[in-house]
Amino acid sequence: MFAALLTLALLGADHGLSTAEFERLHAALQPEADAPWRTIPWRVSLLEARQEAAKQQKPIFIWAMDGHPLGCT
Repeated sequence: MFAALLTLALLGADHGLSTAEFERLHAALQPEADAPWRTIPWRVSLLEARQEAAKQQKPIFIWAMDGHPLGCT
């Protein structure tokens, strides 16, 4: 009896995100193309940033963090 109920429960269980739902959420969570932070000429390489800053005689702004990227620490 328990096995039959368990089987019925598993058959009706939601097995995660559908492809259509994923694509809808993925599209909705993309940042706007004209977001202000996209206009900043970010550099990934510190060495390249130092060389460019030295040529332009400008300071370097370093954004660093520690911990979970979503702040879940």
